[in-house]
Amino acid sequence: MESSRISVRPMITVFHRSPARTIAVLAVLLAVPFGALAKPRRHASSRQQLSAAPQGPNVSHNTQHQYKLTTNVNEVDLVFTVTNNKGQFVKNLKESDFALLDNHRAPAEVYSFTQQTQLPLRLGILVDTSNSIRERFQFEQQAVNSFLLQIMRPSTDKAFVEGFDVTPNFIQGWTNDLSKLDNSVQQLSPGGGTALYDAVYSACRYKLLKAASGPFYVRRAIVLVSDGEDDQSHAYLSDAIRECQRAQTAIYAISTDDDPTPDEHGDGVLKKMAEETGGQAFFPRSLHNLPISFSSVEDELRSQYALVYKPADFRANGEFRSIYLYCLDRRYKVHAMKGYFTPKAE
Repeated sequence: MESSRISVRPMITVFHRSPARTIAVLAVLLAVPFGALAKPRRHASSRQQLSAAPQGPNVSHNTQHQYKLTTNVNEVDLVFTVTNNKGQFVKNLKESDFALLDNHRAPAEVYSFTQQTQLPLRLGILVDTSNSIRERFQFEQQAVNSFLLQIMRPSTDKAFVEGFDVTPNFIQGWTNDLSKLDNSVQQLSPGGGTALYDAVYSACRYKLLKAASGPFYVRRAIVLVSDGEDDQSHAYLSDAIRECQRAQTAIYAISTDDDPTPDEHGDGVLKKMAEETGGQAFFPRSLHNLPISFSSVEDELRSQYALVYKPADFRANGEFRSIYLYCLDRRYKVHAMKGYFTPKAE
């Protein structure tokens, strides 16, 4: 069993965009599927996934703060889901049903478009253990363990468990052992304030960034169980979101706020985290509805599309590139990450 306390130093980066230019280009591209706009496909003989490697003074292994692709091939692996206006997942769509902008331009080439239901999972289970959830904590523990039992396939999937109150605490590192995961969730106990942003930042920086390396593509996600409040973090909300984008990790947030009157701030934080990273936020409002929300997360993680493409005008400058992916049928909503960081030329 591994347990370690993490201190977080916030990083702040500012990116300037041109909304007018984005809207103008998007208006044109939404009328034409990205497959028609991209150059003809070529065979991707050495397909590589987009990933990031953490380096910085706060990270072990004597590295510096840089993020890079695992290879020099500038291909992007984009995993996303689609829902209808009732929140139900839409399957069996085709490449021609979508329009894509990468940094305000159509992709130079599209290598593949597939529906994926069996991608290996790398899950971070983040559980709010602050005093605010003390009365309902045992029920939440049971719901988390039931979720892990349902979704984990030990042959391909791995998960870790992180509790957080005043600081993040990695209770269990990467494992495919369900009994270890179950025991680690049971070890969590409520008490103290809430360092939500630090917890998300730490999970991506110290766990999920490293999960990007390897010979095959994996689906990285955080399942966040919290009310969305934060009163202890050193990092900002924007820092936590950027670190998720660097790690290509979607956040699936399940609110623990059982007040029938929505908390606009806490709910807003969970929604923003989910939307910016390509996940979703769920608000059960009742302890008895928690299992339903976890079931929805499971459905989404197994109801995905995978798109591999080459961006146009790609430059290895370490900057953020925005992604706009839309379904041409406006009844459907696409859930995808809002962008990624390019490698930095050495």
